[in-house]
Amino acid sequence: VWLPVFIIVKLSSFVFFGSYRSIWRYTSLWDMLNIVKAAFTASVIILFGFGIVEGFAGFPRSVFLLDLLLTVILVGSTRISIRLYYSHIYLRPGTSNNVIKKKILLIGAGRTGEKIAREITNSTDSQYEILGFIDDDPTRRGARLHGYKVLGTIKDMTQLSLDYDEIVITAPSATGNQMRRIVKQCKKTGKRYKTVPSFTEMLNRDISINSIRDVSYNDLLGREEVKLDMNSIDTLLKGKRILVTGAGGSIGSELVRQCMNFNPAMLILLDNSEFNLFSIEQELRRNKSSLAMRYILGDIKDENWIMKVFSDYQPQVVLHAAAYKHVPIQEAFPREAVLTNVKGTMNLINISHENKVEKFVLVSTDKAVHPVNVMGATKRLAEMMVQCNIKGSKTTYMAVRFGNVLGSSGSVIPIFQKQIENGGPVRITHPDMIRYFMSIPEAAQLILQAGAIGEGSEIFVLDMGKPINIKDMAYDLIRLSGLEPEEDIPVIFTGVRPGEKLYEELITSGEQIIKTNHKKIVVLKNDSNRQSWFELSMDIEKLILTTQSFDSDSIKHRLHHIIPEYEPQDILTPDKTKLQDWDSKSFEA
Repeated sequence: VWLPVFIIVKLSSFVFFGSYRSIWRYTSLWDMLNIVKAAFTASVIILFGFGIVEGFAGFPRSVFLLDLLLTVILVGSTRISIRLYYSHIYLRPGTSNNVIKKKILLIGAGRTGEKIAREITNSTDSQYEILGFIDDDPTRRGARLHGYKVLGTIKDMTQLSLDYDEIVITAPSATGNQMRRIVKQCKKTGKRYKTVPSFTEMLNRDISINSIRDVSYNDLLGREEVKLDMNSIDTLLKGKRILVTGAGGSIGSELVRQCMNFNPAMLILLDNSEFNLFSIEQELRRNKSSLAMRYILGDIKDENWIMKVFSDYQPQVVLHAAAYKHVPIQEAFPREAVLTNVKGTMNLINISHENKVEKFVLVSTDKAVHPVNVMGATKRLAEMMVQCNIKGSKTTYMAVRFGNVLGSSGSVIPIFQKQIENGGPVRITHPDMIRYFMSIPEAAQLILQAGAIGEGSEIFVLDMGKPINIKDMAYDLIRLSGLEPEEDIPVIFTGVRPGEKLYEELITSGEQIIKTNHKKIVVLKNDSNRQSWFELSMDIEKLILTTQSFDSDSIKHRLHHIIPEYEPQDILTPDKTKLQDWDSKSFEA
């Protein structure tokens, strides 16, 4: 009599908990927990129902516990068996759809390695077959993860007798030194090696087998994951109309991507390059974002056009990344540098003031410190504008100063890579030239963070880590290509170009460092040379008037008059006492 009741109660419980909606071949821990919950609920209902109607006289209660255990074991084992069949028999390792798979070793038996292994194991069309793990934690040697054995440490790779095709590094949190050590050992094996993206690259995205890529110089730089104060950035951007100038460029386009994560009311993308604007538009359309986007082709030098853009869209936050940045070109054409980097910035500052923009963030450069070139001098002048207090302005102005970014258009890395692809020679200006570097995503994230904490007239400086020797960078890139510098690829030194320094600085001697609540950002304090907006704008008007002469020397002379520290020189000899390692400890000191 009770058997049909028991069956109905159990079936109803399993239906209620959705156990029959899961796909058995992908049974997971979540599915097993659902089975336990459904079986336990059914047993409790049956126990109470039976006790009320029949009582327990002469009937052992342990039967109900035994029934619960058997139900979980039978239902669970059925599903686990089906999953095992599909993962270990139906999907035989080594072939899939008659495609020969690459036999790989995974370096890193941590969370990322587990996820990659699980995805490869469960995939019907994966191109990989895992042979085992490599991990430097000695306690993991001999352990198994998804059935794959931890074969040893990184040093053991060259001694393995396994026949494999490729190595995949699944350690996104590895430091630069750790990555260099791993890559060095990988090269000794003679096998191809790849990696998963770093945490900074994968912000708000997921790591999967589709994200496996070749090791890049960014990985060897090994900058730690940026920890952002999401609440403050959310306050800056959420529900706001954001204007990004230079939105098709390297920094501008990444600022756009990062802003999208904070649900602004509208993103206004302004660029004077038709191709760059088209490229970022196509990228964002492929992502099928529901955010309101406006793509504006225009030049910040055109004051009337910028006024119309502000009138039409009423931006509340301006992220000003538009600028001319290539030092030798700006040395040859200082007029264009002044009109874009100075007049264009002045237009935006004035129009932002008139339209009561909430925050204005200028993207600056370390070349603004003790400038010896036109590009640096014009960016220093832009910083000075931001530092001025415009009387009665409701806009909060600030600048963010940092060094070079890896992979930006025209930067040294793609130039070196192209030279290596062509068989050399790799051309380096000077063996002692050093620069600060960070990744584009990291720079964009910290720009937004600085914009969120800025209160007005500040210059923020980003933690750039240790300066990098350009010669060492070139050698690393050659080795990443599987070649040896000097032997396979010739290296020549061409000499420092006009306006170039051998080294860059991030602060001037008169600037004081003040800590912020973010360990990778400091604010500079220097009130000694601050001018009023009226005085500075008069000087800038004279500079702009000078550009009408088309006389490069006159323009540079006028720049020097406004910025006395601007002293153009052919070469600056490095002063080792001024170089600082801009790591977190320096920032917290």
